[in-house]
Amino acid sequence: MVQQSAPPARPIAANRRVLAAAMIGSTIEYYDFFIFGTAAALVFGPMFFPAQDPAAQTLFSLMTFGLAFVARPMGAVLFGHFGDRVGRKVTLVCALLLMGVSTTAIAFLPSYAQVGWIAPALLCLLRFGQGLGIGGEWGGAALLAVENAPPGWRARFGAAPQLGAPIGLVMANGLFLLLGALLSKEDFMGWGWRLPFLLSSALVVLGLWVRLRISETPEFQAAMAKSHPASVPLATLFAERPRALIWGSAGAVATFAAFYMSTSFALTLATTQFGYDRQSFLSIQLIAPFFYAAGILAGASKADRTSPGVPVARGALLLAVCGLAYGPALSLGSLPFAGVVLCITMLVLGYNNGTLGPWLATLFPVRLRYTGTGLTFNFGGMIGGALLPLVAAQIIAAGYPNWTGSLLVLGGIATWLGVQMARPVSPNEDLTRDEHPIGI
Repeated sequence: MVQQSAPPARPIAANRRVLAAAMIGSTIEYYDFFIFGTAAALVFGPMFFPAQDPAAQTLFSLMTFGLAFVARPMGAVLFGHFGDRVGRKVTLVCALLLMGVSTTAIAFLPSYAQVGWIAPALLCLLRFGQGLGIGGEWGGAALLAVENAPPGWRARFGAAPQLGAPIGLVMANGLFLLLGALLSKEDFMGWGWRLPFLLSSALVVLGLWVRLRISETPEFQAAMAKSHPASVPLATLFAERPRALIWGSAGAVATFAAFYMSTSFALTLATTQFGYDRQSFLSIQLIAPFFYAAGILAGASKADRTSPGVPVARGALLLAVCGLAYGPALSLGSLPFAGVVLCITMLVLGYNNGTLGPWLATLFPVRLRYTGTGLTFNFGGMIGGALLPLVAAQIIAAGYPNWTGSLLVLGGIATWLGVQMARPVSPNEDLTRDEHPIGI
């Protein structure tokens, strides 16, 4: 009988380098995404679409923001292909590099007044590059943590990339808040907004240094030792796990709907429709991520005692309840009340999506897991993070801003249904199945 080695007495300390690599990469990716979202809400409309009226500027700016969600599934396929064939480590390094280069380049973009239509075209191109990078980043970061976890710690390890989200949000909003306090409105709109994008280059160098110092995950190495990788993981995935793709994508909708409607979209709605001061609203958005982090830790702890799907499903239903209060809370014009509702929503969001990575990982075998988790996560992002905010913008344009929270209700129901309908794979599938590659 083969004896298995006991898990380390202090799992987090023993795996601190891996957890740091998963968290720091996610922090950088989300920081990059958040600064774009904040700049889209505050700057990009008049700078890149000056010929439009204010309402059209907001809509076009949010459409540019949503462009990345179209690119994200493509990034999941591209990087997932190599992540499932070559390995998690090298793929994550490339994804981080693409995201970082795209973000830094935004700092050097000319305005519409300088070069005309070329300016928004370049903005869209770099936004697309951001989307490709983060499309390949999240799934790999989640697997880096989950596939290194000792028994009984998969959800808590898998929460490491999610913790990068509130950290990145605090960094992004804090920096914009500081710039708003130190610079005049003219200086901020003229050049100050470019500084957060420049800072991304330093963060990427740090992230690359950390990730180049880790090794491949044990689960991927074991799976590759037992079977050949699929020649075309995407084709194999559609052939073997179509149900997991559908319901896994539904399971990610609430995360994106709640997140972007509580951050970038809430900032746009509050400052353009309900008359909130930009600096004051950014201040409450600087507090809310701490509740988000607390929710992530609570959900991960619950998941390791039960299963990853439990907090995902329960959190989704609670997010639907939060959606009922979303629009009315902002429309009252009370900053403290709006802050309370946003903090509660972010707390519940953390509980819901803290274990989304570990849950999605249960739906796919190791040999297809990078592609599967990345694709479902980003398909959910297209619906919850791009489509629903655009529909919300149309609801506002029609004169019903109080009804925007109804979309969060729909997102919560979709995620709850996805968790109920999805079925996990057998834990031993990769160790017992002889892979016959599909494709050439």
